[in-house]
Amino acid sequence: MQHPISLIGVPTDIGAGARGASMGPEALRVAGIQAVLESHGLQVTDCGNLSGPANPWQPPTAGYRHLAEVAAWNQTLHESVHAELARSRMPIVLGGDHCLGLGSISAVARHCRETGKTLRVLWLDAHADFNTAALTPSGNIHGMPVALLCGQGPALLTGIGGHTPAIEASVVRQIGIRSVDAGEKRLVHEAGLEVFDMRYIDEMGMRHTMEQALMGMDDNTHLHVSFDVDFLDPEIAPGVGTTVPGGPTYREAQLCMEMIADTGRMASMDVMELNPALDVRNRTAELAVDLIESLFGKSTLMRKK
Repeated sequence: MQHPISLIGVPTDIGAGARGASMGPEALRVAGIQAVLESHGLQVTDCGNLSGPANPWQPPTAGYRHLAEVAAWNQTLHESVHAELARSRMPIVLGGDHCLGLGSISAVARHCRETGKTLRVLWLDAHADFNTAALTPSGNIHGMPVALLCGQGPALLTGIGGHTPAIEASVVRQIGIRSVDAGEKRLVHEAGLEVFDMRYIDEMGMRHTMEQALMGMDDNTHLHVSFDVDFLDPEIAPGVGTTVPGGPTYREAQLCMEMIADTGRMASMDVMELNPALDVRNRTAELAVDLIESLFGKSTLMRKK
């Protein structure tokens, strides 16, 4: 049975290196996300936008930009996502930059601990987001959420949700990765993160990649999809602050989403890093909504399932 959906807007670019992701939630609404989901018979409530500190646009302090503000936004998001899950609703977080994956996924992990569910996180992204203050030249925390979730970083961030680490690296499957710093690569290997990078997808195909990433799930699995729009090739999705050429095509992305939908296990998701200031006539937002629709059963399949 499909749980009713709660849309949660988080209008901040507090963790990013470019301004504009704060306008992402509104762009997704303009692209019709609520009506599109309702057209599939889903019950959807738009909870409006969370509020938090303004972006002070300051340089990093001790390797972190806007640490206190990032913590405040993520704590608020954590409580909101946890509350919706406790009400047996499916939260869809409309970001915002990807530092918000920290608040969202820590809440999902807390919910799984409380309900005895097994967590699986699909991280769809051009970047591994496993940086630390010691490695990052920018201090932008949107490059760090996976490392923070795995307990690497300051207690102010790793302790959100009251459990450090929030998750084990073994629950994460990263897909579409094609931009990783040298030091970050070493940390990813040490943590044992399972990464299906673009070379893997090129060699093995998206179907095999998704079969591997979704393997081992059962009726007790809570699947969380964290979708960074820069996962997509910038030719089809220009509206992001950190474009990396060579991402999945439209058809590859559709297959990825349809195979996730086929599992029937997705119970929460994030849509992150949509930057309307860099978009062309809201094209990237419309594409993101199109792909989200596929996560809920829109299919190009003509054959009987």
